[in-house]
Amino acid sequence: MALRDVIGQDKAVNILLRTGRRGRIPSAYLFAGESGIGKKFTALNLAKALNCLTPPFSRDAGGTDSRFTDACDECPSCRKTVSGVHPDVLFISPEGGQIRIEEIRAVDDMLSLKAFEGRYKIVIVDDADTMNQYAANAFLKTLEEPPEDSLIILVSSNPSRLPDTIRSRCSRINFTPLPQDACKRVIEKTITPGPAVRSKKAGGASSPQADALKSLSDEGLRLLTIVRLSMGRPGNAVSGDIIEERAWFIDLLKGMLNAEKDGWASKEEMERWFDLILILFRDMAVLKVTGDETKLVNIDLADYIRKISSSAGIKVIIENYRELNTLKGYLTFNLNKSLTWNYTGSLLRKTMDMTHA
Repeated sequence: MALRDVIGQDKAVNILLRTGRRGRIPSAYLFAGESGIGKKFTALNLAKALNCLTPPFSRDAGGTDSRFTDACDECPSCRKTVSGVHPDVLFISPEGGQIRIEEIRAVDDMLSLKAFEGRYKIVIVDDADTMNQYAANAFLKTLEEPPEDSLIILVSSNPSRLPDTIRSRCSRINFTPLPQDACKRVIEKTITPGPAVRSKKAGGASSPQADALKSLSDEGLRLLTIVRLSMGRPGNAVSGDIIEERAWFIDLLKGMLNAEKDGWASKEEMERWFDLILILFRDMAVLKVTGDETKLVNIDLADYIRKISSSAGIKVIIENYRELNTLKGYLTFNLNKSLTWNYTGSLLRKTMDMTHA
């Protein structure tokens, strides 16, 4: 894999390639955008390209790196970078939910040395926004006086959580969620066929939309469901089983509607559950307004969605969507799990048809 293999981020990749060819590599980049859209993958391949041994790096009289193109993906430098053993490439990621000052000191120690094999000393900091205050203060000193021929790449899904003083010293590259076609290409390359998703279509008269769904194979429907559930973030689909996660979500939803004890194990589970309930409410609204099941994210659950929303009008669905979205925003304040579970359940029982819970 190389920069040319990054799918759906043409603008970001072209900026990086043009900057490299002009010999204007900054001392620090900030790769910003939602999780699962290729930021870390791009950072890795930029590191490979900058230290690639084939073709050689060449600067003309004007300082332009005219022969900088992309990683060959075959030379020893590229292979070591992918394996995580290149002496001039350091990966930093949070431990226990945060990046501590000890990791930043390791960055300083690594950058203080001359490159062993590559042209650049490169540090990739994943989830950079998880740096605690002490780490951020120490890191700022590194950014203020970067060593020559070094590059720091901060990768963040929440760049606003980084101090302004750090963001201002980085060249920001924005990454965006992928279009559905690009998302499908990424998922097809990385996910092997799994258990088929059984389509739950509504009964009644046939329609062109329903006929289109019926023409899909079980595996085709499964792939389409995964692509849509990823919401333009294929990395999230690649890193876990989205179909299994949705089954977990529906089990908890049924428990909530039946006033069972809260089933969330952590704040992270609460956040992911709210992401999925908002998608479900989106589908309920779409189906209520258009009746077109091909427009659903949960395209294989059309019949289930139609049944649970049968007793609610579009106004109630939209109002409850807004309230759930507001509640999700409050999760950053560490809401009590049981109280949140009970309140959400009471809200949903007013919206959803309990006979299908």
